[in-house]
Amino acid sequence: MSLNQLNAISPIDGRYRNKIEKLQEYFSEEALIKYRVLVEIEYFIALCEIPLPQLKGVDSSKFEGLRDIYQSFTSENAQAIKDIEKVTNHDVKAVEYFIKEQFDALGLSDYKEFIHFGLTSQDINNTAIPLSIKDAMNDVYVPEYFNVLKELKRLAEEWKDIPMLARTHGQPASPTRLGKEIKVFVVRLEEQFNLLNDIPSAAKFGGATGNFNAHKVAYPNIDWKAFGGNFVQEKLGLQHSFPTTQIEHYDHMAALFDCLKRINTIIIDLDRDIWTYVSMDYFKQKIKKGEVGSSAMPHKVNPIDFENSEGNLGLANAIFEHLSAKLPISRLQRDLTDSTVLRNVGVPFGHTLIGFKSTQKGLGKLLLNETKFEQDLENNWAVVAEAIQTILRREAYPNPYEALKGLTRTNEAINKASISNFIDTLEVSDAIKTELKAISPSNYTGI
Repeated sequence: MSLNQLNAISPIDGRYRNKIEKLQEYFSEEALIKYRVLVEIEYFIALCEIPLPQLKGVDSSKFEGLRDIYQSFTSENAQAIKDIEKVTNHDVKAVEYFIKEQFDALGLSDYKEFIHFGLTSQDINNTAIPLSIKDAMNDVYVPEYFNVLKELKRLAEEWKDIPMLARTHGQPASPTRLGKEIKVFVVRLEEQFNLLNDIPSAAKFGGATGNFNAHKVAYPNIDWKAFGGNFVQEKLGLQHSFPTTQIEHYDHMAALFDCLKRINTIIIDLDRDIWTYVSMDYFKQKIKKGEVGSSAMPHKVNPIDFENSEGNLGLANAIFEHLSAKLPISRLQRDLTDSTVLRNVGVPFGHTLIGFKSTQKGLGKLLLNETKFEQDLENNWAVVAEAIQTILRREAYPNPYEALKGLTRTNEAINKASISNFIDTLEVSDAIKTELKAISPSNYTGI
């Protein structure tokens, strides 16, 4: 049976495939193979540029043809490498053999043994994978993040003058403004994104145990540490981790995953708040003709987009958590547990992308129910007690907090009239009474 969206085990490759297709260019098996080919080719070219004595005969005009091996990489090429792997039972060695075949076609047969020269497979994996993550971040993640941020900024501006009853511990509290509450999420996301930008995309490159042993013994007079740093940083655009064991220590990658997790957590917090506001009737939702909200209750329009986002971001965070906790731990100079774990890096990115898109979709369906905002404020005049007692404190009125507590901490309804009557009983000037009576739940919203 051929794989399709209906028989895929994972919903990211099945039900949600259309939402995450861009990620296949960075996290699929084919993509990983392509990035390995890229690193191998660029490494060979870098050796030619030293130049190693045995590579002086390589004409630099051949470099364009070499780069074309990965720039024009096809699914058929990837399959050819997988076919070689069936024999070698080693994925990176299969890439080396494939490139050797390409060298024959380019007339470079005499130089084939300098493909993968002095390297171990992790020099390729620990550059290819960070490079694919960096590209996926720039090309896919960041644009989707900014789509969410842009929509939140738009709503924060649109709703900046909408007074709203706040709730702390689920109870009525000092009023706020809807736009400001959305702005809270905007600023939180921006601050985490700034931290994200400070995390290096680090890569290991240094031979079997990180010391350039094979390079040094073959060419003792070359500064291989400088070569490795230049290759990783200048050719690949990554940060060279040194010293290392056989593998990258993954500390920076763990920091990246932790930061992505925090961004997801902020959006989960947003999802839950909006979900609650919908349940409070603060928002209606746009109705799409033909859609069904419930198989049994035809009246329902459920906040499913925010629920979908919350669920997918939760899954993403669970995997990001495991990645950041596991990857920096490796027995002695190397064990293989990082290899199988790293093959799943695209999974949390996929769930994150689905979550982002669902949040955007949900935000785009919201319809402001201003009447409900106004009703809740009007029904909760007790929240202006804080304002009244603060002004009384300013005026050195005796025991103002206790006076307001006696008025408001009852089970009787507090309304505009009862507040006004209370103000009339205060022994303050008429000017102060006028000031106090001007305060209402809808204008007591701070800055």
